[in-house]
Amino acid sequence: MKRRRTQRMNIVRVGLLLSLAICIRGVSLAQTGYVNPWAIKDVGTLPPVASLTDGVWLKGDLHVHSRHSKESSNHPISKITAFAKSVGIDYLCITDHDNHVNGDVAHNTWADPEFKSSPVLLLYGAEWTTTRGHGNTFSAKPYDHQRLYDVRDQRDATVGAVKKELGIHLSANHPSGKDHFGYSYDMIESIEVWNSAIWSKNANAIMIWDDMLSSGRKLTGRGGSDVHHGTPDTPEQATKNTPQAKANYIGTPTTWVFATARTSQAIIDALTNGRVSVSANPYAPRVEFYADLNQDGKMDMMMGDNAKAAGKLVTFRVQLSGSAADGEYTVNVVKNGGTFGTYQISGKTPFVEFTDTPAALGRTYYRVVVEGTPTAYPQVPESMALSEHMVGLSNPICFNFDPNF
Repeated sequence: MKRRRTQRMNIVRVGLLLSLAICIRGVSLAQTGYVNPWAIKDVGTLPPVASLTDGVWLKGDLHVHSRHSKESSNHPISKITAFAKSVGIDYLCITDHDNHVNGDVAHNTWADPEFKSSPVLLLYGAEWTTTRGHGNTFSAKPYDHQRLYDVRDQRDATVGAVKKELGIHLSANHPSGKDHFGYSYDMIESIEVWNSAIWSKNANAIMIWDDMLSSGRKLTGRGGSDVHHGTPDTPEQATKNTPQAKANYIGTPTTWVFATARTSQAIIDALTNGRVSVSANPYAPRVEFYADLNQDGKMDMMMGDNAKAAGKLVTFRVQLSGSAADGEYTVNVVKNGGTFGTYQISGKTPFVEFTDTPAALGRTYYRVVVEGTPTAYPQVPESMALSEHMVGLSNPICFNFDPNF
């Protein structure tokens, strides 16, 4: 009796195992028809690259605080623009903390009689200061900043919708650290990868930038001095923060844009498109980065541009421009977030060319970091030590990035 019961139990076990095998096989068969919708595929036709010659290089600072930020000292707008003019700055965005005026930037910074573009172009903007982090807004014309301030605690989808309606450029400020950017990177156009003269504190910001680029988000890397304090007119006006003006001030770092014209809108467009490089100060060499797609000796695209890869060899060119570009420099090329190559350059017109073949399918990007001989900034003499040997960086040259991502 016991033997028969054991035989029946064994038969049941075998049946269950067979049923399980059939089910697994059925699932496996069902999965053979699955197609990954996110698999790498041809990106299709991309918009043509803009002219490499119809434009002008303009230098500026995209993160400056005036007296309308409560913690600033000795920093009226007139002093800011006068200094900027004296060092050859072409444009500025005075980005006062909007929470200091409950979002009413229009009746404070922008309403200041000293807020006028002559000859330094002043963009309209503010530092969007929230419990989830800080961001800068940039616009060629006044906009309703109050609306953006009012949705600061709402969901990212709501914030993004308001930002889009306002038609402004939104940028992540100092994205790592205490006042990091705690919102979705899908609703911004740029990221502050170099904040203040202190280059060493930006390592995590660069890491985040590479992460975003690797994900397909073509975000522009920019700089910003984040200056708050000016030089007092009299000794009695000095504060404990006064020494900062000799170490970190307007133009540390300097953000260069290749704009189609000397207008505020052209500056915003160049910033959005990524035709941007950042230098340690206004006198430091400007990093320029180009690519020759067909080996004809003529450059076809520059940093910020995006082209379709043909699976063929591309020649890249890195050059330093400006009267200060006369020293010894190390060019570090980053490909897809990793080190690609290191090159030594020197001379009156330092440059280097290298070649590589971007993948025909899938995204590839290259960007450049240049270190070497520091350039003196007499008006801000202590900034050189803080920037160490950092000279400048480029934005990426991209291949196969989906413009609709």
